[in-house]
Amino acid sequence: MKRTLKTAADLDAERIRDNYSRIREEVAAACSRAGRDPAAVEILTATKYVDASGLEKLSGAGITLIGENRAQDLTAKHALYGGRFTWDFIGHLQSNKVRQILPLVRLIHSVDSLSAVAEIDRHTPGQTTTNVLLQVNIGQEAGKYGIIPSEVDRFLEEAAKYLKVNFTGLMTMPPLADPKVVKPFFTAVRRLASELSQKWNGRYLFHHLSMGTSRDFAVAVEEGATIVRVGSIVFGTEGIGSPG
Repeated sequence: MKRTLKTAADLDAERIRDNYSRIREEVAAACSRAGRDPAAVEILTATKYVDASGLEKLSGAGITLIGENRAQDLTAKHALYGGRFTWDFIGHLQSNKVRQILPLVRLIHSVDSLSAVAEIDRHTPGQTTTNVLLQVNIGQEAGKYGIIPSEVDRFLEEAAKYLKVNFTGLMTMPPLADPKVVKPFFTAVRRLASELSQKWNGRYLFHHLSMGTSRDFAVAVEEGATIVRVGSIVFGTEGIGSPG
């Protein structure tokens, strides 16, 4: 199915600014409920359904951190906007796309294969390291990307051989359901990250949790998210809690 992309003509910078401000307020409220510092949570705007021209409106609204799902979209948009945004890669990572995206992004959220780990290691220059998140299929859903929890340790044992790849946290997409229903999945990811930080102390520190989208980001923040990935509620007319 062909994607319908929002263009600059479809977007209003003031509406985006207002929506983004409301999201920040909701994040702050969730942090207050959880006893957390709002400064510890980043709001990433997912731009899968915004074309290159639409990014001008996001920039005008003060958004600085965006996430792309497709390598070809990332490279095309980065060529136009470069340093105006901080770029993360949040889509399924294909090994043959690693070389293309690696120089452009701050963080890769979606590592779930050893072939991708090997390619990241191969294309990381010199003595530097590349920070990545391990994608976990916390709901153990068939056909969904990510490592199931019971296989995470085995995966990391193999990945640890690649010294230029640094796992700094976890990313997850829980089953699509009401926020109250998915809350235990976010809790499980937070606990898994804590366990992994202890097991892999000295090699990895799983302090980033990329979880929560437009539908459920407030619950994710309450459960420890450090990065929430929001899309439709930023640039659309949908209210807090809408899917997307």
